[in-house]
Amino acid sequence: MRPYLLKGHERPLTQVKYNREGDLLVSCAKNLQPCLWSSEDGRRIGTYEGHNGAIWTCDMTWDSDRLITGSADQTIRIWDLPTGKELFQIRHGEPCRAVKLSAGERFLAATTDAFMEAPPGIHIYNFAENVEDQSATAVQSWKVPKGRITRVFWTDCNRKLITSHDYGILRRWDVETGMQLQEVQVHEDAIQDMQMSPDETHVITASLDKTARLVDIETFDVLKTYKTGRFVQSAAISPLFDHVVCGGGQDASQVTTTAAQAGGFEARFFHKIFQEEFGRVRGHFGPINTVAFHPSGRSFTTGGEDGYVRIHHMDLDYFTTKFF
Repeated sequence: MRPYLLKGHERPLTQVKYNREGDLLVSCAKNLQPCLWSSEDGRRIGTYEGHNGAIWTCDMTWDSDRLITGSADQTIRIWDLPTGKELFQIRHGEPCRAVKLSAGERFLAATTDAFMEAPPGIHIYNFAENVEDQSATAVQSWKVPKGRITRVFWTDCNRKLITSHDYGILRRWDVETGMQLQEVQVHEDAIQDMQMSPDETHVITASLDKTARLVDIETFDVLKTYKTGRFVQSAAISPLFDHVVCGGGQDASQVTTTAAQAGGFEARFFHKIFQEEFGRVRGHFGPINTVAFHPSGRSFTTGGEDGYVRIHHMDLDYFTTKFF
């Protein structure tokens, strides 16, 4: 497996995300410009210039027409994805950590971090089909108890949100009222990433407690646990096989004191049902901060603390070997 090594960021990656068709890939990092790549050959198509802080998150419309980014510069920006033109800006008083479009793309959910005296918050915006009709005023906002919000997803036909937090907590919210409906601690330490399964019946969470866990979105019951022995920064579910991939490694502050092999900077593959590890892919020189499967399941992408994006196209053996 010979990866494409993409160098478009000087600082650590925070998220990589494919569009629906899988032909485009967006990478976000702690530098100021998200990058757009061709997922087939790793060619850089362009960058989105305008943010003044780390880019924590992004989402794309169903037709790959617009890109939404959230940043530590306290703004959410809507871009014309093909041209890189900034179309609209929503300004907060706090850094934006996560954004997610609803099913049908009528609404946009955004989360903000605690800042100064303000607690974390969740904000719902109308997402206009025509940018001239877009409003920067939230139709619903509410404050959140302690715990930075790391990811947000819409569920139950856009009637509810689920959020992942520091302290290993998952919460469920009623969108109309902002009421907290459920809170369950599924990890012993902070949840760094949460990704939805293709059928939207469960999520996989990645945590600093050195595990990734498969969680039912209706009950928040933990279905499976994948133990790595290292901090897990990100995890993704294959849309093709019963596989999950986890990325992470030792704390970034300790990277210069140990060899790469000792740091555990590999993408690690587990069987989703049997919870057994069956493969590792090395290459990064620091912790892996984000992983994503291609919508076809035939490739995956990692983004690391070293500032590199690596696109891995699976070898034929991956499709023909029966691992369990």
